[in-house]
Amino acid sequence: MAGRKDYVNSKVTENREQIEHHIKEILKLIGEDVEREGLLETPARVTRMYEEIFAGYDVDPSEVLGVTFDEQHEELVIVKDIIYYSQCEHHMAPFFGKAHIGYIPSGKIAGLSKLARLVEAVSRRLQVQERITSQIADILDKELAPNGVMVVVEGEHLCMCARGIKKPGSNTVTSAVRGEFRSNAALRSEFLSLLKQ
Repeated sequence: MAGRKDYVNSKVTENREQIEHHIKEILKLIGEDVEREGLLETPARVTRMYEEIFAGYDVDPSEVLGVTFDEQHEELVIVKDIIYYSQCEHHMAPFFGKAHIGYIPSGKIAGLSKLARLVEAVSRRLQVQERITSQIADILDKELAPNGVMVVVEGEHLCMCARGIKKPGSNTVTSAVRGEFRSNAALRSEFLSLLKQ
């Protein structure tokens, strides 16, 4: 996609042959015939998928914000409905949803697309939703030194929907608040009401 940096996990690339071998072995161990037509290319496909879905390991999320800009805007900035996909570290099953980021600049702003890139850098690795939420808030707090940060992450977890308790449609919501958002209930309410619009 033009203008977009696509990251890949270089460790997966370096270890492609071994990963493909192990995927083939797992297929055998679950009772599959690895020689049937539909599975011949599966180890290679899964390995290519791993390069992409685990690309966050090759990115330092703290550096994703890149160049910041001096700007005296000191009102709430929100980027909402940032779609993310991740992998649960407990079951290696996908979870996905939307991240919503709000911050109050204190003289420094980031490019809006950089906030989406930050979500991607943090989520494209084995994760838990709670950590994704906190990491986004902590990185913004450290790198931009804003007056306040609030992050809300919604997620549907296949480890809960497709196995175990089997409750499809269940949605998990996590939040992290920093700075003025901690002490100012009106500010938190403003953020949450703007998410509903």
